[in-house]
Amino acid sequence: MPGANSVTSNQETLHKDLEEVVRKYARTTFLRPIADHTREAFAEVEEFVKKFYDARNNGSPPRCSEDDKRDVTAPVAVILDSGCGTGESTIHIARRFPGIPVIGIDKSCARLNKAGNPSQTAGEDVPSNAFWIRAELLDFWRLALDHVRSGQWTIPYHAVYYPNPWPKQSEATRRFHMHPIFPTLLALGETIELRTNWEIYAREFAEAARIAAKELNGSPTLRFEDDERGDSHSGTGKTIKCESFDPENPETAFERKYKEAGQKLWRTIIKTE
Repeated sequence: MPGANSVTSNQETLHKDLEEVVRKYARTTFLRPIADHTREAFAEVEEFVKKFYDARNNGSPPRCSEDDKRDVTAPVAVILDSGCGTGESTIHIARRFPGIPVIGIDKSCARLNKAGNPSQTAGEDVPSNAFWIRAELLDFWRLALDHVRSGQWTIPYHAVYYPNPWPKQSEATRRFHMHPIFPTLLALGETIELRTNWEIYAREFAEAARIAAKELNGSPTLRFEDDERGDSHSGTGKTIKCESFDPENPETAFERKYKEAGQKLWRTIIKTE
């Protein structure tokens, strides 16, 4: 990524079809067959998560509290780092959440082969809760959502750092928030954090989340915060915040190069209340 070029686009504001596309996909189910290689990768992740908690709990599965008389196995927490690239962000997130398995997912074998190298770990050991897997993101998310809905997993944090913005207007439906996968993505994480160096992408992602939440849940009340417009849609359900930020310690190679190039960075944070 020589020179850390800023995003150039023939789109100057939110996409004109954003609301129509988001509403359409909020009422449809993405049914593309899941690739076998991603099913195999997901099985590896399941095994890593199981071994992590077995080691922490001396082989005993987590249980509900004593107040819950059902005595059933409780869901375990898993954190996702989607599109992790070379895996540097996975290490940072794993250090932030040392008691939870953090799964870095990327489709590029070449990028993942660099995960955990000394330049990323600053001479320290790779955290024991960090795990990388090669998989197709859209398929992995659907399998993960099955685990959330069946009560096997909770996902307290889902990182989506610097996805391909597909900046041409003609490419807009390849952006996560204008794709049929978006309802799945919204359901994956008590907190979802998107980071990007393109302001329009961050604002579109936030607006798409607001539109989809209303469409999926029958006009729930929301809190929508914008650091420039100051809009606030108050209530309960989700908090959606879009803001510029200046990371003190960049967590990805992209983030570091964008910061060094003086580019303004943006993030959208969606929290379920």
